[in-house]
Amino acid sequence: MLQVTKIFRFETAHAIHGYDGHCKNIHGHSYVLHVTVGRDIGDVDFLVKPGFVIDFKDLKKIVNTIIVDQFDHHLVLSEDFLAEHPNTGSPENLIVWKMEPTAENILLYIRNVLLQKLPSGIKLRKLKIYETSDSYAEWENSAN
Repeated sequence: MLQVTKIFRFETAHAIHGYDGHCKNIHGHSYVLHVTVGRDIGDVDFLVKPGFVIDFKDLKKIVNTIIVDQFDHHLVLSEDFLAEHPNTGSPENLIVWKMEPTAENILLYIRNVLLQKLPSGIKLRKLKIYETSDSYAEWENSAN
């Protein structure tokens, strides 16, 4: 398996309903997402033309279209948060989820979307999302 990673950035706000800390209030983060994909290449010394696992520009287009453009400058709240805070309103950039929009759930959402959209033969190997410069959630494909 040969792997490549591309890094993406987006700004998103959220709140964690039922949490007894500062994150219970609406606040934002500058997320940094690492997407690692791979391809089985067998036992070769080099890749034939064009020599890519996947073209970085193709991976960029996929992730920007289905992830970054969906989250950037949006507010993600759970149905439970909105039920308890009915005056939050319904801004045009609001995304409503059944689950709480923790870094872990955001990462699992990204995993599920990417698994459906990657080209044939390209495997999602690893995801890492930094919520702050020193805190991140990580998912790694345990299947071969």
